[in-house]
Amino acid sequence: MKTFSIHLKGKPPVQVQAESLSVREALERFEVGGLDRVVAAKVNGEQRDLSAEIAEEEAEIKPVYIQSEEGLHILRHSTSHVMAMAVKELFPGVKVTIGPAIENAFYYDFDYERPFREDDLPAIEEKMKEIVNADLPFSRKEITSQEAIRFFRDQGEDYKVELIQDLGADRVSLYTQGGFTDLCRGPHIPSTGMIPAFHLTHVAGAYWRGDEKRPMLSRIYGTAFADQKSLKKYLYRLEEAKKRNHVKLGPRLELFSTHEEIGAGMIVWHPKGAMLRHILEEFEIREHLHRGYELVKGPEILKTELWKKSGHFENYRENMYFTEIDKQSYGIKPMNCLAHMLIYASKLRSYRDLPKRYFELGTVHRHERSGVLNGLFRVREFTQDDAHIICTPDQLNGEIKGVLNFVQEVMGIFAFPYDLEISTRPEKSIGSDADWELATQALVQAMEDEGLAYEINEGDGAFYGPKIDVKLNDALGRKWQCATIQCDFTLPEKFDLTYIGKDGDRHRPVMVHRVILGAIERFIGILIEHYAGAFPTWLAPVQAVVLTVTDRNITHAREVYQALLDADIRVEADFRNEKLGFKIREAQLSKVPYMLIIGDRECDNNGVTPRQRNGQNLSLMNAGGFIDLIRQEIQQRR
Repeated sequence: MKTFSIHLKGKPPVQVQAESLSVREALERFEVGGLDRVVAAKVNGEQRDLSAEIAEEEAEIKPVYIQSEEGLHILRHSTSHVMAMAVKELFPGVKVTIGPAIENAFYYDFDYERPFREDDLPAIEEKMKEIVNADLPFSRKEITSQEAIRFFRDQGEDYKVELIQDLGADRVSLYTQGGFTDLCRGPHIPSTGMIPAFHLTHVAGAYWRGDEKRPMLSRIYGTAFADQKSLKKYLYRLEEAKKRNHVKLGPRLELFSTHEEIGAGMIVWHPKGAMLRHILEEFEIREHLHRGYELVKGPEILKTELWKKSGHFENYRENMYFTEIDKQSYGIKPMNCLAHMLIYASKLRSYRDLPKRYFELGTVHRHERSGVLNGLFRVREFTQDDAHIICTPDQLNGEIKGVLNFVQEVMGIFAFPYDLEISTRPEKSIGSDADWELATQALVQAMEDEGLAYEINEGDGAFYGPKIDVKLNDALGRKWQCATIQCDFTLPEKFDLTYIGKDGDRHRPVMVHRVILGAIERFIGILIEHYAGAFPTWLAPVQAVVLTVTDRNITHAREVYQALLDADIRVEADFRNEKLGFKIREAQLSKVPYMLIIGDRECDNNGVTPRQRNGQNLSLMNAGGFIDLIRQEIQQRR
């Protein structure tokens, strides 16, 4: 007989004498409300199944409810197992690979004799419903890796065998529901009957382990929620996201295109897209100069020896491209920091010169696997609004806070709320533990000084330093990684950057790597979907289009068009001999903020009648009045 001391927040401790005690039994001792909505529990901070036996004599228990973030993750992962079971039953000979839960969803990758199609999903969903209705318990079993390898090899599940071999663990855990067994760490919901609402959304291709040299698999995506209402709300957002998909909307709005003959991950910017880029880049330059940054420009390629010195060659070369000139190896830059450090080191610096804030709209190239390329979101060539602040240790806190305020102001202009994370030292990194601790504490201190809430993202920092990641939320509530603030004590050491202090001696500065929008390409993709292509007037590539009713109105229309051009309004003219309704519909599909109708009335009154893209007509006004209206919207960034 054992004595267990069980603790539950808000409840007095309970002493239990028993031969064994499961997590569920421990929760029942406290008469936890809504136990039927509990999918798992945390025991001394570790997630466990409700059926798991408590080994600790003293245990703090925290129930994980299905509607919580952790609960939804467990629910979705369990639903992916149900989907795999359904696919196995419907498609004999299929091989299963991995099926994780991801943000708001789950997926599972399969190897089958043919790719899965969208029309396969209804049958899979029906089979899943049968499995849910059967209320099959999820049971966990721990066995040796060799036993697991034999088990999956006998089933012809080669991918599972490879995963176990790569784990290198002595023992692994398996989960079984009904006749389906999967390799999994868990935890899982108690039974399939606890899945209240799910839907399979789409299929896609995915290389095994993201490697284009490995087999192409069929990936089936789905989602699950704690209730039908939440599921319906999410599916509505998915449909809205499809309408806003920048991969389709961008070319339709004549912003950009991609071409197989040019190469994957390379973007061709059309006139309207190039103008949008120009507006953003001009905005960025103005905002940086206003904050004391200096414009710099580094070369696209640098000698490989320099990348070795920085640590990029050792820690980042799989993401780099290399070339050779005059038998000398060069690396095409994936980052802009090296040239900025060389600019700093080009002359002796005093503490009175610091901080130095170098800003570059730097084009970089990174070797992304073809399987992860995605429109503007993931490309191989992109431009960063990259800056490096080189400062004294005493200035570091103020500089980090200055960047945080910069981020706050810019995200406010675009109406993006955001969350903050501090990402800590990854396994593959350079620098001493002491420097990493100083850098991490500098980020933490600045955030706390500003009273900002943040989460810790363990092990996801840059290889040379920890960072603050800014996760913005778009109009559909989706999160996007854009701005980042990285604190670096290591590269100034490697490049022997110094400054003369008040004492006349040489001292080591600190470097802050930071971007505000991040990759311009990615940010434009986010903006397209955030605004559904209907950019605010200040940002719109075309702010107005002049439309004639008949050919006799063209003379006045040309005068209006020229007046707008002279006022630096981005305007187009449509003087075609087409029906006005047709031209208005075309302009609305192009999402131009204003259409200026020029008919007989406008000609007689030497004016224009502006029509907004939402269909609302404004009063007749002269061209000067419309120019003032546009300028006011630009000034207010509307």
